[in-house]
Amino acid sequence: MFRVPFPAIGLLLFGSLVMSPARSDELRDLYFGEALFYAHRGLWFDALERLDTEIQQHDGVDEPELDSLYYHIDDAEFALGDFELRYRMHHRAGRAIRAVLEGDVDELVRNDAAYRLARLHFQKGQYADAQQALGRIQGKIPAAIRDDIEFLRGNILLAEGRPAEAADILEQLQDSAGFGGFAAYNLGIALLQDGQQQAARDQLDKAGRIVSDDPAVLAIRDKSNLVLGTVLLESDQYAEAGAAFNRVRLDGPFANQALLSAGWAAMSTDQIEKAVVPWSILAEREVTDAATQEAMLALPYAYGKLDVHGRAATYYGRALDSFGIEVDRLNESIVSIREGKFLEALVREEIRHDKDWIIRLREMPQTPETYYLMDLLATHDFQTGLQNYLDLADLRKKFLAWQWSLDSFDDMVAIRHDHYEPLLPEVDQKFRELDSRLRLRIEQHRILTRRLHDMLTTPRPEFLATRDERAILARIEDLETRLLNPDDPAEETLRQRIRRVKGVLTWTLETEYHARLTRFDANLRSLNEAMAVAHEQNEAYVRARQAATHSYVGYDKPVERLRVRVRQATEEVELMMARQGHLLEVVAIEALVARRSRLENYRDKARFALADSYDRATQAQARRDLAP
Repeated sequence: MFRVPFPAIGLLLFGSLVMSPARSDELRDLYFGEALFYAHRGLWFDALERLDTEIQQHDGVDEPELDSLYYHIDDAEFALGDFELRYRMHHRAGRAIRAVLEGDVDELVRNDAAYRLARLHFQKGQYADAQQALGRIQGKIPAAIRDDIEFLRGNILLAEGRPAEAADILEQLQDSAGFGGFAAYNLGIALLQDGQQQAARDQLDKAGRIVSDDPAVLAIRDKSNLVLGTVLLESDQYAEAGAAFNRVRLDGPFANQALLSAGWAAMSTDQIEKAVVPWSILAEREVTDAATQEAMLALPYAYGKLDVHGRAATYYGRALDSFGIEVDRLNESIVSIREGKFLEALVREEIRHDKDWIIRLREMPQTPETYYLMDLLATHDFQTGLQNYLDLADLRKKFLAWQWSLDSFDDMVAIRHDHYEPLLPEVDQKFRELDSRLRLRIEQHRILTRRLHDMLTTPRPEFLATRDERAILARIEDLETRLLNPDDPAEETLRQRIRRVKGVLTWTLETEYHARLTRFDANLRSLNEAMAVAHEQNEAYVRARQAATHSYVGYDKPVERLRVRVRQATEEVELMMARQGHLLEVVAIEALVARRSRLENYRDKARFALADSYDRATQAQARRDLAP
């Protein structure tokens, strides 16, 4: 038996995702936190969907150090591989874990990743690769997975047909708190495969006497006793086999097979009365169990050996009636499976939300086929195929939900379009007016700035004249152009007066030049600040205008492409669901047909045995009647 490691080991990463010394203890990326939330709930696809999208967006940004995921990127990539592993995306998960192994990460994290990669290879039957991955574990090992690593190493050796080496490792795990019982049982199997029959029996006997209140350990203890009893029974050590079978709990998962085998062990030593006891208990149990059905024939057989033919005939009659009913129900179940009811029962949400949903299937009268398939449902291969079908069913639901979401997105875009389109023309008109004014001010600002630079190299007092002063200068120039006769005394008088006024004005401009230049520079600096504010406001408007437009423009083609992709993915999933569902139905029908054949064989045996028992009972009664 290869024990599945504790679920808590798989969540080891979550407790340390934000505890790295190189990062803050605070979880800074909410989307990463949301992915962890879904992972803690076991919703691996939802966790993958969110974290994969977040990592892709992070890889696409120009400055990743400004992204909130930057502080958790190593942990996020490791978590992505873990989620893919949990969702059984083994190829992608292995690639992600290898990236962690080859990256610059903490030694504890790297060893944990190596263990996960080894476990992944082991689950896929790639034992050499699993051994190679374990060989990469060096240095500090997380305390929570030390025993897991050694137990996995032992199981790999056992699967490779190297039981002696596996036994050496499993021997060291006998005192392990988490693996003691499982290691004890696997050690017995390893010794048995290595040909050490007596040592294997002693080890299985030891494993069958483990004291614990853990249901898993109690189950492996029962398994050890059942295997030990079977080995002893095949070795004709019937008394010892019976003792091992008797240690199996009556309410455990292996009780029925142990009761059946205990009866045959007693029969092999001619202790017929002793065989009747376990078979009587077993015959009253669930009639769909194969061991129970065999006991329903074995019990009257034992009574026949005791010459209690009347009781034997009674039990044969009960078995015959029961087998007939079960054959009819199996026929109904086969028809029900072919009608698709079996798969409908498996995908029910109210059933799957219960951790014991497989057991609850037996309580559903409208799906009788599940009542006979408990053993099949519990097998690893069928469970893997069933989980694939359930995952496909979940994907189909998500794809349908995404299609509805795309329709809702279209509605959102239409609402935004109807909101912004009537407003934008008026806003654009006002913006154009303001923009033209701003352009004028920009040009004026450019001219003033150039003028300031020119005056710093070549003083030009007239450039700093006030409006009145510029008007006076312009008037003086106009008058000067009109006084054209130098011989006219009146004009000469006017020219002298104009020169005096012009001299006063020039004196004022020259003497106040530096003061005015200082004020001009200060005012221009204030204007620079105002222009900067104007530029920011203009850019803010442009961004707002673009954001308003981008909120509803350009989504038609991308949404339609997504809609086509989702539709194609839905069709592919539905096709795969049909194939996988058909495969499950075929396997289930074959199992039911095999059970029906066995029951029909039992029914024929019961019918002949019933007739023989009646004959023997009649003959015995006749002998008693003839006796004096």
